[in-house]
Amino acid sequence: MKLTTNMPWEERPEGCTDVMWRYSKNPVIGRYHIPTSNSIFNSAVVPFEDGFAGVFRCDNKAVQMNIFAGFSKDGINWEITHEPICFKAGNTEMIESEYKYDPRVTWIEDRYWITWCNGYHGPTIGIGYTFDFKEFFQCENAFLPFNRNGVLFPQKIDGKYAMLSRPSDNGHTPFGDIYISYSPDMKYWGEHRCVMKVTPFPESAWQCTKIGAGSVPFLTDEGWLIFYHGVITTCNGFRYSMGAAILDKENPAKVLYRTRPYLLAPAAPYELQGDVPNVVFPCASLQDGDKVAVYYGAADTVVGMAFGYISEIMEFTKKNSIV
Repeated sequence: MKLTTNMPWEERPEGCTDVMWRYSKNPVIGRYHIPTSNSIFNSAVVPFEDGFAGVFRCDNKAVQMNIFAGFSKDGINWEITHEPICFKAGNTEMIESEYKYDPRVTWIEDRYWITWCNGYHGPTIGIGYTFDFKEFFQCENAFLPFNRNGVLFPQKIDGKYAMLSRPSDNGHTPFGDIYISYSPDMKYWGEHRCVMKVTPFPESAWQCTKIGAGSVPFLTDEGWLIFYHGVITTCNGFRYSMGAAILDKENPAKVLYRTRPYLLAPAAPYELQGDVPNVVFPCASLQDGDKVAVYYGAADTVVGMAFGYISEIMEFTKKNSIV
């Protein structure tokens, strides 16, 4: 991931002892940020030129799910296009899509790659790319249905592209583990390996139903740091929270450490109340030295932001590891 020196940042509030803390002016993006939207959430942000660019999930007032481009100078105040992204053919002529949601974006070598949950006879992982966030090209879907939470690594591993994903079903999946897959060309994917499974209920209940990769991993001296979501099935339905894991540098299918406690869970009103209550869903992170800013979907309605120090998150993950 490209480093940025002007990313959004707010120091830990006085008296706060949490490893990560919320932006005091959350939500960053409200549900009605563009005229047609019913909700804007689960969106991706990257450094771009002298500011930031993003790909945003915007469900319209017919609750049709699509992805939109946006730009910001400071990562907080956003101008989101009013029309969804229109893809051209990339490495395939088959760009059929019934819906698009939950994008992630990362820079690899010479372009920005986008992954999203793509509707093709059920949810699968769509892939596309852009150079300028104005013209977009769609590639072959990575996998057969059903799959969600496709997250690319920001560099090749052993000469191959690598992607985390979560095989699923066609509905509100009551299960899910994180896998890694590799590709020589962003068209053909294989070498699928299990990375992380859900935890036993008595050991870490917040992530006992399903888990999924969140923001794009970034490389530290001790391995790949990833933020992921975990889900518990409560008497009131699913509850989504955020954790962290450290994966081996050379073999990211190997988990070195993984948080037993969550880093962030639904607690603020905009996380507890919305179209889907009780959701914290990380989709993007920005890094500047030891600082990290994480963008997350809140209650499937708005976009929030949380901050932390990478060194503290790494130390917390190692000291409280379930691995």
